[in-house]
Amino acid sequence: MTQAPMEEHEKDVEKEEENEFKGTFIAVMLLGLFLIASWVGVWILFLIR
Repeated sequence: MTQAPMEEHEKDVEKEEENEFKGTFIAVMLLGLFLIASWVGVWILFLIR
């Protein structure tokens, strides 16, 4: 009986970590997209001038 709550707690911790990693992944992808867009914008300005 003492193991059941512990297993449930471990599952909850895994779900929380998974949600944190999803948020981190989205944040990193948005940052990368911003950096790529910035570089492309500067490159286009360079080509135009």
